[in-house]
Amino acid sequence: MKDEKPTRKLATILAADCVGFSRLMDKNEELTLQNIKKCRNLIDPVITENGGRIFHTAGDSVIAEFNSVVDSVNAAIEFQKVLHERNENVPEDSRMVFRVGMHLDDVIIEGDNVYGSGVNVAARLEGLCEPGCILLSRTVHEKISKRIQVAIDSLGNAQLKNIEGDFEIYQISPILKNGIKPIDPTKLTTKSSPTESKILTENKDKDAKPRLMILPFRNVNKSEDNDFLVDGIVDDIITEFSMINFIEIMSRNTTFEYKDNPVDVREAAEKYKLDYVVTGSVRSAGNRVRISAELGDPFTGDSIWSERYDKTMDDVFEIQDEIVRKVSSAVLGEIEVTSLKRAKRKPTEDMTSYEYFLQGVYFKRKNTKEDVNKAVEMFTKAIENDENNGRAYAQRCCTWGGALGKNWLNEPDNELIPKILSTLEEAYELTDHDWDCHRLLCAVSLFFHANYDKAEEHGRKAYELNPNNHAVLTVYGQSLIFNGECERGIEILEKAFELDPMNQELVDKIIWGYYAMADYEACIYHTNKIKKMGPNNWLLKIASLGALMRYEERDTEMNLFTGAHGKDELKLQFDNLNFNNEEIIESTKNFIFNELESGNVVFSESKFQNFAIQNN
Repeated sequence: MKDEKPTRKLATILAADCVGFSRLMDKNEELTLQNIKKCRNLIDPVITENGGRIFHTAGDSVIAEFNSVVDSVNAAIEFQKVLHERNENVPEDSRMVFRVGMHLDDVIIEGDNVYGSGVNVAARLEGLCEPGCILLSRTVHEKISKRIQVAIDSLGNAQLKNIEGDFEIYQISPILKNGIKPIDPTKLTTKSSPTESKILTENKDKDAKPRLMILPFRNVNKSEDNDFLVDGIVDDIITEFSMINFIEIMSRNTTFEYKDNPVDVREAAEKYKLDYVVTGSVRSAGNRVRISAELGDPFTGDSIWSERYDKTMDDVFEIQDEIVRKVSSAVLGEIEVTSLKRAKRKPTEDMTSYEYFLQGVYFKRKNTKEDVNKAVEMFTKAIENDENNGRAYAQRCCTWGGALGKNWLNEPDNELIPKILSTLEEAYELTDHDWDCHRLLCAVSLFFHANYDKAEEHGRKAYELNPNNHAVLTVYGQSLIFNGECERGIEILEKAFELDPMNQELVDKIIWGYYAMADYEACIYHTNKIKKMGPNNWLLKIASLGALMRYEERDTEMNLFTGAHGKDELKLQFDNLNFNNEEIIESTKNFIFNELESGNVVFSESKFQNFAIQNN
């Protein structure tokens, strides 16, 4: 049976919403809801009496279609006047101001809904409109210019976001009071779209990047055997988005806090200042998989884009690419997406190898002795099935590295380290543009070989390829601090913490950075924010207090430290300090022991006794 042709017609679309609705809701939800209802009681009849049909409402927004262009503009003018009269007669905290965008174009009718560029352009114009005014496209202006007696200002040409071509834009200002003026046409390309204006939180910078969270996909089969596939698909989507320079993507650690738990999307959006969320589900049956994905507005609950894919397992890569491409387009527009500055990395075309790889990542994250060995086995099988699977090489090295010092693997550490290095070089040769390989090489250079220049080189390459991945930001930030670029390093680490706020280890690294740049007040400030301070940060707090000559506080902290961790722990933590700068190490000794009162702190046999005596 052939699909029915869509029903089309020429219609004028009116899009309107309330200015500052989110701010009003935050201030007084009950009063705001009462006022929006009263405004709608005025607006809706004006629209219907002028022949309009409201086909979409969400919170404070109204979108309607009209068969007559003249009637549509008359309706817009009338309801702006009605709302102005209301505002003149209510207290200031009950006033509401609307803006309106209007466009005439061919649209598609499907049931009660209307789709097409007519709707999109009207919505874009509404987002650019000044409060209390009406913006018209050229197609509307041409039809009403000689039929309606109202002052219309030409604002010239403007480019609307994600809409091809320039648009001539005209403004009607029914009520020129309270400082309302015609808008400056040079600002037309800088304001947010109506959807964006509703979802952007009030306290975000105007030029902030859209922030996105990919929530864990639902495993419809509810089978643990299927978990690796569900989580693996989400992991890859998060990874792909993290390589887009124009989006901030929340880390996997933060995202998976919501796995298997009920999610209040609006609450999550407010907590992490999100602009968009992606949700989805995966259902598998034999060799077939159905993946559903949806991009949504977390504040209004509106679906911006959704799609369902019925594929065989052999097509899983195409599914992931398509989801990323389509959601990216909806969030940023095709122009930004096509100009991404990254080297595209795809998993191996061999599905069997990829399945082994996904299972390896799944077991690695469980982080037990049994699971780590299982992960190594899975990565090895992935390599055996496809010797060009560079990601499997890199992740196997990462698994080996995480097991060092734990006696979890059959091989001793001194044999594993050279093995890690040689295998990472193989991975690097296979995937020169793989950010994950560069990230791991950066970590190995930092922590195994103390080759800080090499570490920064690999960290920089990883960052250039994937500037929004929290793991890349973490290791690159550390490498910068090791090389004396503390301010830049802290900036990178703080960005990592924004994307992974559940990761308290990042706070440790930020404290370490502030100490390295001799900002001791900041070091103390951040240590005081930690609920349970580890011995390494505690040592830096003690030293910072000494550096600021706050000796009484320092000595108190010392006694608390030795009471909590024992007499030898301070020496151990000091011996483990690594700043790639002997001056910092030497000054730390002095900060700890300068003006130390005799007998105030007792240490076991160590060089610390000598330092204490010499500085008494």
